[in-house]
Amino acid sequence: MRDTKQLARLFGEKTASTISTARILVVGAGGIGCELLKNLSMSGFGHIKAVDLDTIDLSNLNRQFLFQRVHIKKPKAQVATQAIQRFNPGLDASFEQANIKQPEFDVDWFSQFDLVLNALDNLDARRHVNSMCLAAHVPLVESGTAGYLGQVTVISGGTTECFECQPKPAERKTYPVCTIRSTPTAPIHCIVWAKDYLFAQIFGEKVPDELDAKGDEGEDLEELRQLREESWALAKLTAAMGSDEFAKLVFQKVFDSDVARLLSMRDMWKHRQPPRVLHFDQLHSAVDSVFDPASIDDHAPMSLEQSFALFKHSADKLAQRHELQKNSDADAFLAFDKDDDDTLRFVAAAANLRSYAFGIDPKSIFSIKAMAGNIIPAIATTNAIVAGMMVVQGALVLGGRMPECHTAYLSYSSKRPRSIVKDALAPPNARCAVCRRRYLTLRVAECSKTTLGDVVDCVGALAGTDRDLNLGDEISVVEGSRILYDYDYDDNLSRSLKDLGLVPGKMVTLSRDDDSDTVPVVLSFAKPRQDAVDGGDLLVIEGFELIPEFAPLPATAMDQSGGGKVQDEGSASGNPGAATGATEVIEEAGLSVGDDGAILLEDDDDDDDDNDNDNDNDNGAASTAGVQRISDELAKRNIDEVSASGPPGAKRRATGDSEVGESVELAD
Repeated sequence: MRDTKQLARLFGEKTASTISTARILVVGAGGIGCELLKNLSMSGFGHIKAVDLDTIDLSNLNRQFLFQRVHIKKPKAQVATQAIQRFNPGLDASFEQANIKQPEFDVDWFSQFDLVLNALDNLDARRHVNSMCLAAHVPLVESGTAGYLGQVTVISGGTTECFECQPKPAERKTYPVCTIRSTPTAPIHCIVWAKDYLFAQIFGEKVPDELDAKGDEGEDLEELRQLREESWALAKLTAAMGSDEFAKLVFQKVFDSDVARLLSMRDMWKHRQPPRVLHFDQLHSAVDSVFDPASIDDHAPMSLEQSFALFKHSADKLAQRHELQKNSDADAFLAFDKDDDDTLRFVAAAANLRSYAFGIDPKSIFSIKAMAGNIIPAIATTNAIVAGMMVVQGALVLGGRMPECHTAYLSYSSKRPRSIVKDALAPPNARCAVCRRRYLTLRVAECSKTTLGDVVDCVGALAGTDRDLNLGDEISVVEGSRILYDYDYDDNLSRSLKDLGLVPGKMVTLSRDDDSDTVPVVLSFAKPRQDAVDGGDLLVIEGFELIPEFAPLPATAMDQSGGGKVQDEGSASGNPGAATGATEVIEEAGLSVGDDGAILLEDDDDDDDDNDNDNDNDNGAASTAGVQRISDELAKRNIDEVSASGPPGAKRRATGDSEVGESVELAD
């Protein structure tokens, strides 16, 4: 174990001792994660667990210094933890190569940690970790970077803003449906089609098709009708999932019959290059009978034959996964994740096949990953600075010094050194739909024998006791966007929790049907404790003593909820009263905050979509000029800041890093 004398001199003996025994969870072992794990191991932290789904790629080696060429294709979390154990042989370090959203990482699993540090590049995963930390009542250090910019903040339920307290509009680039589905002219159109249409229709959550909505003025309604019929026909192919003919049926539908239908519309191709039909049997005879996906160079554009072979291989693998999940949950679906090799390769293969059909240049898997996952290149120095601030932030939290914590912004200017600007942590948003909740744990002995009605009765039995949740007689029970029960819909009351997919790791929200100001309740499903099983308790609700006090909603809260600037990935201050604070400067400098948790400029790019394909900055990431504006303004106002080249003071808080950018969606 490392000597903590230096840490004790900085933070005190008590904090140093706490750090050596605290259990730390690091989510993400990429750009920031590598720097963060190294810092934690060298600073006296004794117990660290790292979780990351991804494997090491050649492109990671320029900044993720714990990895070398010999580690390519190996799990990031495994290699990173092995590396920091060599730095500190006495360190208790473990890892999980998994998606942090898996049910096995339930509220009990999160509760075993004293502090969680996020180094994620995925907005959805960050939201999930935020919710789980609130449910487990564990403090979270959140981070975000974009190029030379970075931010860090601390999230503590009931004390500070959570990740969701400030709205985060999905800075989405939209494309007309007919361009994506009928007349693609650029690689990004094919990638959006493969990811948001083909993959979503076959493997994704079943939702109403966007084509059911009325088309925009000037759109061909007949074309929309035929596209709608295409969607229905494709959805029917899911019945063949798991069979030997599945990949062939999908291929023939989208690359043969659908393209042939488009060719029959001769007027559409008077001024465009017409597509060509791809024939399954011809391509099948041209490829090897035994296909090795490892034979494809991720950094080179795929040939037509390689795209075909990869399409078949990945479609069959995803079908097997989907069928396996449906055995335990009839409503199961797959979600695209750029770090999920199967989903990425399916999208890459399908996008390239469509590109070949429409005479568009193909892309490498690496390029498609960047475009589909919307990655802004990370800067190694930014990651290092942010990771260092995160460790300082974490030490203050563990030492019980929350009042000294701040949201920190890392800015950059060509005229002066990189600098760190601090802003006070903001209190929770009174209208937040995530942290203005009472988080409780529901322990269920047997999900297969316990019904949803049993849960509703268990909650109702608390009325009139010192644990009364004040939900009244008419409550609603919701899981995500799925309504399970309300006063007018009781079909699920007799169904078992297992049948409804409500197993340990899941959450449901209970609220009053009368839209009162009563704070809703979130029940996190968990396994029972042994003493409860021995005592015959089938349902036990825990955590009442951990519920924070909630102030009454202010009369003007509705107006306030729509105002103010969008904050960083759950980390911006949201303090309108700080007349000379960093938040006001950010706003006045013409900056906003994007989904990657970093300061952004508004995207004023009006260029044609066809020219946006490979521009890493077309998502509105703050340019050098924009950063210079904020840096110059901070200098004029003499706002509290420290040079990045000097040590951040004991009161400086951690910022974090991630690599995300613009996302895209279909537009009617």
